[in-house]
Amino acid sequence: MAEAAEQSRPYSPLENQVMTALSGVVDPELGLDLVNLGLIYDVAVDAAGLCTVTMTLTTMGCPLTDYLHDDITKTVKGVARINDCKINLTFEPPWTIEMMSRYAKVALGLHG
Repeated sequence: MAEAAEQSRPYSPLENQVMTALSGVVDPELGLDLVNLGLIYDVAVDAAGLCTVTMTLTTMGCPLTDYLHDDITKTVKGVARINDCKINLTFEPPWTIEMMSRYAKVALGLHG
């Protein structure tokens, strides 16, 4: 999982399952998953099984927004005990390459 995502609370086991599932959602332009790219800021699951994914994109106006939204929703709803998915798209804080995991940086040739 990405080391860059700063969470203010520990994830529940179900939220960890969602993050693991999201590591299978790949940005087709970069060929890396959204978790390692640092695009997933938070996941929260309520008692009714609604999962809220707070995320960003590498740029505003990303042409893959709808594609990623659909893939994320399908993936999250595929996790047992998740009944629905809401995506909270934010640009605060703005995404930077420092948010990527070490794995993603090395895969993209950005290691120092």
